[in-house]
Amino acid sequence: MFEVDNFDFQILRAIQKDARIPQSELGEVVNLSTAAVNRRLKKLKENGVIKQYTALLNQESLGFGLTIITNIEVESEQIHELDATRRDFENCPYVQQCYYVTGEWDFVLIFAVKSMDQYNDLTRELFFQKPNVKRFKTLVAMSKAKVGLELAL
Repeated sequence: MFEVDNFDFQILRAIQKDARIPQSELGEVVNLSTAAVNRRLKKLKENGVIKQYTALLNQESLGFGLTIITNIEVESEQIHELDATRRDFENCPYVQQCYYVTGEWDFVLIFAVKSMDQYNDLTRELFFQKPNVKRFKTLVAMSKAKVGLELAL
């Protein structure tokens, strides 16, 4: 396993807040040279600590006003059936997050959609037309108290 030291944690905290921070400015924040920051960022990326750099878009300003959480129970938990079901969920561009979970439900999905009609169409495609989906439960987010993927480093 790749060892992450205190400098790496400082760098990771800073780029979680702003991945576009210039490396020279990042170096000042963590008290390292720009070259040292560059080397560390490269190693963090090569070792899979940094998965990707991305932009966080404002859903509402782009018309995706509904966040929907869906719990799914599958009919069969045979591995090939689970894998096929998971792939269907992963391949849907409206599914932002997909979790295989323990307990009463097998999967939890987080959707970003433009309308209830669009979600209804997705339920037909992802749930009703798939023989391995036994049942699902839909929760519509009334408001967003906190949304993010930052780790508490």
